[in-house]
Formats: sequence, C-alpha cells, structure tokens
Amino acid sequence: MQVLEKEIIEKEAPKGTKRFFLETYGCAMNFSDSEIVASILKSEGYTITSEASEADVILMNTCAIRENAEQRARQRLTEFRVFKKEKPSLVIGVLGCMAERMKTKLLEEEDLVDIVVGPDAYRSIPNLIGEVEGGQKAINVLLSREETYADINPVRLSENGITAFISITRGCDNMCTFCVVPFTRGRERSRDPHTIVKEAKNLFDNGYREVTLLGQNVDSYLWYGGGLKKDFEKATEEQKNKAVNFANLLEMVAQVSPLLRVRFSTSNPQDMTDEVLHTMAKYENICKYVHLPMQSGNTRVLKQMNRGYDREKYLDRIKAIKTIMPDCGLSTDIISGFCTETEEEHKETLSLMDEVQFDYAYMFKYNERPGTLAAKKYTDDIPEDIKSRRLQEIVDLHRKHAGESNLRDIGGVFEVLAEGSSKKSSEDLYGRTTHNKVVVFPKEHYKPGDYVKVKVHSCTSGTLLGQAVK
Repeated sequence: MQVLEKEIIEKEAPKGTKRFFLETYGCAMNFSDSEIVASILKSEGYTITSEASEADVILMNTCAIRENAEQRARQRLTEFRVFKKEKPSLVIGVLGCMAERMKTKLLEEEDLVDIVVGPDAYRSIPNLIGEVEGGQKAINVLLSREETYADINPVRLSENGITAFISITRGCDNMCTFCVVPFTRGRERSRDPHTIVKEAKNLFDNGYREVTLLGQNVDSYLWYGGGLKKDFEKATEEQKNKAVNFANLLEMVAQVSPLLRVRFSTSNPQDMTDEVLHTMAKYENICKYVHLPMQSGNTRVLKQMNRGYDREKYLDRIKAIKTIMPDCGLSTDIISGFCTETEEEHKETLSLMDEVQFDYAYMFKYNERPGTLAAKKYTDDIPEDIKSRRLQEIVDLHRKHAGESNLRDIGGVFEVLAEGSSKKSSEDLYGRTTHNKVVVFPKEHYKPGDYVKVKVHSCTSGTLLGQAVK
C-alpha cells in the first residue's frame, strides 16, 4: 500500500474505527506475511496507521533467524509498552517465526506482549484481539499442513506501487542444521498456481510492473492439487500428470504480460534444474538474476550444515547458469565460522568466491540459534575473534569482486525499470537492471513504472550511475 493510500484511508476512516500499526523486520517473506495480516485486519474493519502512538493494536512481525533481529525486536517492544501505559486498552502482539519460537518468554516471563501469533495462524488475529480485550492473554502458534493464504488478496504495503512480492510456498523441508525455519514455519506447501497467476495479473492491471515470487526454496515448488510436497508420491496418476513445477509456474507468470518483470527468491542448489534456467532464458521479462546461497565452499562443512549438495554440485549449478544465461547476475549467502570449520576450509570458501565472483552477497558470522539441529548436535567452537576475522576476509574479497563487476558495466546500456525518486535528489530516478543492480539516472520526462534504456557512465561501490538514451 502506498503512503498516499494510507493517508486517504486514515483521513476517511469513520470516527471510532480501530487502527492498527504493523512493523516488519527481516526477510521478504516476513514483508509478504505482513501484507496478508493487513488484509485480514482490513476485512474486519480496521484501518492502518503509520504512527504507533495512534494505534489501538500494534503488531510486530520479525524473524528468529538471527540473534540481533530478536534483540532489536525486544528493544522495540519495550518502547511500545510506554504507549500501553498511556492507553491501557492498547493491544501489542508479535507475529511470525519469533512468535512461535519465543511464545512463553514473550507472553509470560517478560510480559512484553498480549498476543503471540505463528505464521500459519494469521486468520485468527481478530479473534485473539477480542480475547485480549476480554482480559485474557492470547496465543495461536499451531502449524498447518494446508494453509497457504491463497484466497487472501494482500494489502500492498510497498510505497512505490511498482514492485510487489507474491508468496508461492510456505514452510521448508530442507532441514539445514543452522536454520529454525522448518520448526517455526512447518513443512513445505505449494500454493495453487492459478491463484498466483491471478494475483500477478491483478497487480499488473493495477500498475505494478515487477513481481518477486517468494519461498524458502522456490525451486522445489510443486503443485499437484494435494497438500505437502513430501506426499506427492501418494498422488493419483491424474494429479501427477497435471502437476505444476517451478519452471512451469515461472512460464505461467511470465505470460501474464511481457511488460511484467518476474523475479524469484530463494533458490537452492540441490533443486535448481536446467528446465528452470532454460525457462528464464526463453522469456525476456524473467530477470536474468539468481540468488543461489552457497553458505560454505567446503564439502565437509556443507555436510555438517545438511545443505544437500557439495562444492562440486554447487559449481555445476553455477556452470549451468553461465552456460544457459551467460549474462546472468549472481548473488549468494555466506556463513563464516560454522561449527568445527578449519582455516583451510575457510580458505575454500574464499577460493569458491574467486571462482564464481558474485555481484552481491549476504555475509554473516555463524550464531547458534536455540532449537536448531546444530544447537543440539554440535558445539559452537569457533572463537568470536576468528569468526570476525574470517568474515572480514569474506567481505573484503566480495567488495573487490562487486567493484570489478560494476566497473565492467561502465559504457553498457541497460533496460532499467524506474521504481522511484533517488534518495539523494528528487531530480533523479532509481531502478534496477535485469541483473538486480541499482541504477540512478536523471529523471527528465520519465516516471516510476517506465522502462528506460540507460547508459552507465560511472559507479559507486554499490550503485551504477547513468543517463537515459534513446
């Protein structure tokens, strides 16, 4: 939902209408979930407000993947409690993965919130608010085998009105030892492809020009009219013959309009097929960009992480991407200092980075998360100073690769989807190339939503600078 739309809703809201404030931290999946929550509350007569101090209900949607995210959330919840002292009827709730993992602490031990709602229980939020108004704390963190929210039309919270997320799966079956997602979001479920295409078409008809298909592992998307992916073998022959995989889905969404760009996140090396890559190459409006987490460049460490692939398999997928789409942007995730990682194994991560040369990377030190398999099976035995030093070496090497990649783009002409005004100057627009690189260029007569040919003349460490050309 755009800022202007929020202002209109707040201004036109009938007197006495309850207002909710929704704050989101973490990944794109969380942001997509918040749009679902906003839609559920709006359908119950609530209106959104951009000021927490004006709200009757404050909801925070945050993740449990990293410790610092939880710490920020706790601090923010403490700030919200100040509002509750001034307005005792205020309802404060936590949603999502963090809610499921820390339900007891948040509700009882620390008394920071009134309601706790897990990722599969958003439909129950209005009833839970009612319980709180009746004088009770409320909780629903039950995981589901069916819930995909496919019938809900999300309220768009993005301010640009050009790009949007579409969730295509929920949950995850890849039991990576460092990850809490399988325990907080449940088993993997794929959404009906026809509802996804309908959502994409509605977005396009309303002026949006780019959608990102979201899932913990989009490549394993599989719709057969049944439930969990793991039950596919029990499907009937008719169901199997009509099954839709991720390559099929990509094609269906791409066919909505050649003017609708299609992106996706996140991929997994063990599931990314050549069929997906050939589909990407076939359609110009499917962006030539792949986010392919590697996490480590060493096979033994990858096995400790239970990633389902080794170094050779990862490089095989990189080779396939570069063969089928030679001009494809690449990004990745990297963890430094996972349990028992040796110095030589760390150097293998650096050597893999040298071999691939990613355009962008998300890089982190390993921090043990309670409830994960790694926390139960392994000792977090790498000293913090060594983790930090290894992470810095990873960051420094990546900056070198990213800088070289940007320099190679100077002089090139790229089609850019304008998304909005540059933060530094209202006279400039910004947008992204098909490779997911940000480009800033003079506005002239162009506006957000336009496709603009831009010639790059210079760059900063993270941004390309250019000029529109005919």
